[in-house]
Amino acid sequence: MDKQLSLSFENTAIAFESKSDRALKKADFLFSSMGKPWLVKLGGALTPLAFKLHLPVKGLIKNTIFSQFCGGESLEEAARTAEGLGKYHVGVALDYGVEAMEGEENYDKALPEFIRAIQYAAGKPSIPFIAIKVTGFARFSLLEKLHEGSPLSPQEVEEYSRVKGRILAIAEAAAKHKIGLLIDAEESWIQQPVDDLADDLMARFNKENVIIYNTFQLYRHDRLLYLQKSFDKARQGGYLLGAKLVRGAYMEKERKRALEMGYPSPIQPDKESTDRDYDAAVRFCMERLDRLGVFIGTHNEDSSMLAASLMDKQKLPHQHPHVNFSQLLGMSDNITFNLAHAGYHVSKYLPYGPVKDVMPYLLRRAQENTSISGQVGRELGLIRRELKRRAL
Repeated sequence: MDKQLSLSFENTAIAFESKSDRALKKADFLFSSMGKPWLVKLGGALTPLAFKLHLPVKGLIKNTIFSQFCGGESLEEAARTAEGLGKYHVGVALDYGVEAMEGEENYDKALPEFIRAIQYAAGKPSIPFIAIKVTGFARFSLLEKLHEGSPLSPQEVEEYSRVKGRILAIAEAAAKHKIGLLIDAEESWIQQPVDDLADDLMARFNKENVIIYNTFQLYRHDRLLYLQKSFDKARQGGYLLGAKLVRGAYMEKERKRALEMGYPSPIQPDKESTDRDYDAAVRFCMERLDRLGVFIGTHNEDSSMLAASLMDKQKLPHQHPHVNFSQLLGMSDNITFNLAHAGYHVSKYLPYGPVKDVMPYLLRRAQENTSISGQVGRELGLIRRELKRRAL
């Protein structure tokens, strides 16, 4: 039987084989709650307040939304989650999910955490990637200044040199241990220095293997062209491009700022345009796997199936070292586990960190699930179909 025909994202037995009956019922409850936008809004407002007032909400959060979308509070807990996923041939991209806490002291404190994660991941096939955000190591307003091309003061030049030093230390550790380093995208008005850093690191470390990946957000109408330009730059520079393809995460914020400041929105006019560019980016990468590595970060079943079928069409092995699929922990298990079952490289984005510190990430996940048309309904439908199959 043709392997491609055997790949289906409808197989709930495979999709939820890692979940106990109890965990499945908990997921059912959670996604039902996320289907109520008023509840998500209320939770988003009350949770930070509860932490501020030192109310005992940590246990409740840890047992519900945290356990669904996060790998643990510490690297050790995250590693146990990774081990569990590894039994089903699903890898992880470790993501220390503490959102940008500004200040040199915080940046310096975060650095050893990432180095430790890379050292821990070394030699563990279930942890092929580490994700970083440049805003975890640099002041937002400094990146804004760099993006605008404004001159830096001598102190800022020194400050930016420290930023580059931190990111370089992480990249060196990743290259030494052959762990993929995914550099997350940021808001459009600070993206240029992030792209520049990623390009410099790729030129330095992607000579033989794809270690460094820059992120291309295809919900921006200029990013398909930027992907093509990045590829040409890598080819001319004699290094391999690492391309992490995502749709994007800051849509409302981007549109609002563009409107308020009176410049054209960088966001695509509609979902169809985003889907078109995303699939075009997948095709572009699939045709150039000798010169690039692609990390297909998507919850879209059609885009995932497109990439898988292109591999089959080109008679590429499912375990091709330059193709990786990925979804967020707690979402789209039907894509992740069915791809893994069919022998593709696939990993879960695995955020970890203290409950209080990863709250901004968790609230964003809840809001995204509420706002992505049909996402909650799709998750719930699959969970309920599996509960019925297990006759629970």
